[in-house]
Amino acid sequence: MGQTIEHRKNTFLELHHITYSFENRTTPVLEDIHFKINDERIGLIGPNGAGKTTLLHIIMGLTQPQQGKVIFKGEPLTTEKTFHRLRREVGFLFQNVEDQLFSPTVLEDVAFGPLNLGLSVKAARQRAMETLNTLGLPGFENRITHMLSGGEKKMVALASILAMHPHLLLLDEPTNDLDPETRKRLIKILRTLNQPLLIISHDWDFLAQTTSTLYSLDKGLLSRCKEGHLHTHRHIHPSGDQPHHHQKE
Repeated sequence: MGQTIEHRKNTFLELHHITYSFENRTTPVLEDIHFKINDERIGLIGPNGAGKTTLLHIIMGLTQPQQGKVIFKGEPLTTEKTFHRLRREVGFLFQNVEDQLFSPTVLEDVAFGPLNLGLSVKAARQRAMETLNTLGLPGFENRITHMLSGGEKKMVALASILAMHPHLLLLDEPTNDLDPETRKRLIKILRTLNQPLLIISHDWDFLAQTTSTLYSLDKGLLSRCKEGHLHTHRHIHPSGDQPHHHQKE
């Protein structure tokens, strides 16, 4: 808690005592959040309106906290220009992918990020094609983006992020709008990736198959769930999607 910034040089990303309040709320939605990400694969759960998406927006510099700092590789990010460095290494999949798909064709959307990283047009298009093939989207390059289904748009948006070869992935409800087969393919893709993840989801089975550590965000507080909360099976609990244990028979 009291470490100086110089002592955090080995931490990839850190939220340092972040506090954020919505205008229409009397209590903070995020209160003194302190959180580090290095090589972990993290699932983040919490009720609707708990501030999970806001937390990701703060990481990306899309929302400014009232208090606290985002620290990237030991350096506090204080301006839009400094957040550009983070965005080159952190890929963010929006909950509503309509917010990040804007080019006429799929190939243009997926190649946009690599072009911004300085790749040539030829190299950017080649990387885009390779990424589409990896995600099981061969033949999508010339399709019109706005005419895709919701699930197809989600996968194309993921391709546009992975084409930038990010070090860290932030995924906000990635299984929304996915049919069962596409969901299975997404799980397989994420399990083969080497980079750390931070995934917001209400899909417990999905988190159990793609992450290894679970955090809960509720009433402004972020807490790590006890071991054993993250598991995969099909059943119904009277208490809903709250963390729980099973008694051994």
